[in-house]
Parts: sequence; C-alpha cells; structure tokens
Amino acid sequence: MHGWGANAEDVASLLPLLNLPDYQFVLPNAPYPYPYSPVGRAWYDLRVENMYQGLAESRQLLIDFLQSLESTTGVPLSRTILSGFSQGGAMTLDVGSKLPLAGLAVMSGYLHPDAVTADQKGIPPTLICHGRYDEVVPLQAALKARESLKSLKVGVEYHEFDMGHEINPQTLEVLRNFVVNTIA
Repeated sequence: MHGWGANAEDVASLLPLLNLPDYQFVLPNAPYPYPYSPVGRAWYDLRVENMYQGLAESRQLLIDFLQSLESTTGVPLSRTILSGFSQGGAMTLDVGSKLPLAGLAVMSGYLHPDAVTADQKGIPPTLICHGRYDEVVPLQAALKARESLKSLKVGVEYHEFDMGHEINPQTLEVLRNFVVNTIA
C-alpha cells in the first residue's frame, strides 16, 4: 500500500525490482484524494486540523477488500502478505494485526494510536524496515512499533538502513527474502 500523496502506480513501478514473477500483487489506491495533488491519494488526512480523519472508514474498506481477495484471486489470507510504505505501512500494522494473514511488511511506517492492544493475539510475523535518517517518519516510530509488537510476542524482523524516507534496493531485497521465506 502506498503512502500519503502517492498512488498504486508509484508502488507498481517497484514490482519488477522484487524479482518475484510467480507471485500475484494487488495494489489498492487509497480512498481519499490527496489535498495537494490531483493524482495523489490518502488513506486518511494527516493535516493537523483533520488528523486521522477518514481512518475508521479506510480501515473498514481495507478489511472488506482484503477479505474479498480470496474469492477474487484464489489466494487465501493465510498465504497473503500485506505490505505498505509510510501511511500505507501504518495501515498495514493497523489492519494486518486484525486479520489471519501470512505476514506484514512495513517500510518507513508507524503505529496508529491504539492500533494494537495488550490483549491482541494472532498478529502475523512482521517485517519492519526504516531509514536512520527518515525526515518524515522518525526512526523512533519504527523502534516503538518493534517494541510494541515484541511485547505481544509477535515475531519481528527489523532492519535499519542508511537512508531517508524512501525504499532503496536493500529494502527491496529484505522484502523479497521476507516474502519468499514467509510464503514458502
């Protein structure tokens, strides 16, 4: 899932670099227009005056969409990895922690307030990748997500890279390995 202001086409350009020709990818566009560009999309508003407006609706739309995938793709949730970058990574942690997925992959993401709770069970194995110099989502957000998940006994694979708010070739290689090892 793409980040705030991007769209599914941005993510699609990365797929050949993953070198996973035998895997199926589904790239949803967020439901809301991005306020600063006609082509960008948003899962919810991040402007201070409207912070998180639309989150509940996007959460439900995404849950419904993911639950429909088995009938449309033939792939069960138990063999599906939900992945996202930045705001899409936050949605991955939020929605993915509530579904019986094979795994979650979060790149430069963060936890929504109350996205995971102390009594939550069954959160899928999770990959977290983050840039040490991320100027948009601080590294502290990745560390907080990692510690929150580990406290719930979730299997977390964590990687930091010398990069900013981006997806670099190293991240894609780690993601590829996570997908192959999780679905194997």
